Amino acid sequence: MTQETDLSKSLAEMAPISGRKTLCDEVAERLRELILLAKLAPGAPIRERDLAEALGISRTPLREALRILEAEELVVYSPTRRPFVADPDLETLEQNLSVLGAIEALAGEQACRNATDAEIAEIERICREMVEGSETDEPLTFFRRDMAFHEAIVTASRNRPLAQTQRQYNARLWRARFISSQRKPDRSRTLRQHEEVVRALKARDAAATAAALRHHLETAVENIAKTRSEQAEEGRET
Repeated sequence: MTQETDLSKSLAEMAPISGRKTLCDEVAERLRELILLAKLAPGAPIRERDLAEALGISRTPLREALRILEAEELVVYSPTRRPFVADPDLETLEQNLSVLGAIEALAGEQACRNATDAEIAEIERICREMVEGSETDEPLTFFRRDMAFHEAIVTASRNRPLAQTQRQYNARLWRARFISSQRKPDRSRTLRQHEEVVRALKARDAAATAAALRHHLETAVENIAKTRSEQAEEGRET
């Protein structure tokens, strides 16, 4: 089966383009989802002609979308400017996640001081929905709730430069965080960590909130390492 056929099938299952964003932004969103779900696998070449045909667009908006994903480090280019899906090594992911952990820890500290009671209640609501949907939610639904939880904390910090920096790092770690959130054996630990963050936020305990968020991002590295080890083992067996 060709990449075009695979992508056409996957794209047919997605919601239609809404027109609320620019075309290149809509295409970038489609490509992020394909990368998250490994429909475009890590390290795989991106065949622009096949992909443009599968999306039903010209190559110009596709290339604009790929430039967006290049800035997010989800797509990389060869010396001859051929695009590939990024496949960062574990050390690179660990370094980026340690920075993101520090950023989100600072956001948690500042949210304790600046968040309204309503904002903390909303963070708690998202956490509760994640627990309730843990066994039934589609992978992307659960992941989007997970990211909404973190985004709500960053927003409540009332620190715009911090929020901008968090978005930049989070974009390049999008697939890594998706992989971490999808590990069913570690799901209960993830949810407990979210609940710890909520308890600390409700208590307005800045030190406990920062520590809980930093630890939560550290375990993401463990989850990714486990997944890569399991995939390598499966590859050896086949």
